[in-house]
Amino acid sequence: MSKPPTLELPPGARAHRLATDRGEFAVHDAGEPARGTALLVPGFTGSKEDFITLLAPLARAGLRVVAVDGRGQHESTGPTDDEAAYAQSELAADVLALARALGGPVHLLGHSMGGLVSRAAVLLDASPFRSLTVMSSGPGAVAPAQQQRLKMLLGALPVMDMAAVWDAMIELDPPEAADVSTPPEVSAFLRERWMNTSPAQLSATAQQLIAEPDRVEELAAVDLPKHVLHGALDYAWPVEDIAEMADRLGARHTIVEDAAHSPAVENPTATARALLDFWAADQGR
Repeated sequence: MSKPPTLELPPGARAHRLATDRGEFAVHDAGEPARGTALLVPGFTGSKEDFITLLAPLARAGLRVVAVDGRGQHESTGPTDDEAAYAQSELAADVLALARALGGPVHLLGHSMGGLVSRAAVLLDASPFRSLTVMSSGPGAVAPAQQQRLKMLLGALPVMDMAAVWDAMIELDPPEAADVSTPPEVSAFLRERWMNTSPAQLSATAQQLIAEPDRVEELAAVDLPKHVLHGALDYAWPVEDIAEMADRLGARHTIVEDAAHSPAVENPTATARALLDFWAADQGR
């Protein structure tokens, strides 16, 4: 779970609802597309706020940056009891609709679960995209310890209310996910975001994280610039598996030092620099 250090949008950024041919999505939107547009897709239990620290540096570099709440996440509406609405193919179709609404082709970035959804979108149709970055996302299912944690969540959702599940999940956070310096307003936001997220979305995406197949060879065959970026540590996928995925993809590979599963939060300066370097190289193609 990413913990944004602040909830304050930088000057010039705005929160609004972006209309697409598959409905409206809550977004944070910054910058002008002089050098292109970047679409940022959050991970499991995440939201657009996970990318707040990237908005200013990417916008200053001449990009329009749009971070989104996916269907059923935080401020983007979605059914609360229909898991079929959150099948990976449906979420991927939403990403394609967002890219179309932004005028594509766009630089696509997916964090964690968002990386799997972004991969699925590219495999459905790569034409709305200029490049793909998968951030802290692996080749298939998450690590066994995370699978066990997700199975506990799947067992709890039908029999506990969301507030009780939140309390239980916090108790199960790995030590490296803890941060006693989290500001009170951010802690309150994290709980609010959880309460706003559709239980059906959580259930459907948890099952995807447990059962996701390795689709690296499929993605490698797509003619699109690819970038694999992750922290020096990661508790969702082993970093050696992520590195091997980058090699199999023939992708640019960035390891962000002083970062774990959420480089955009934990080391936004290095993360933004790596993204800009990759996207600048794409412009020279």
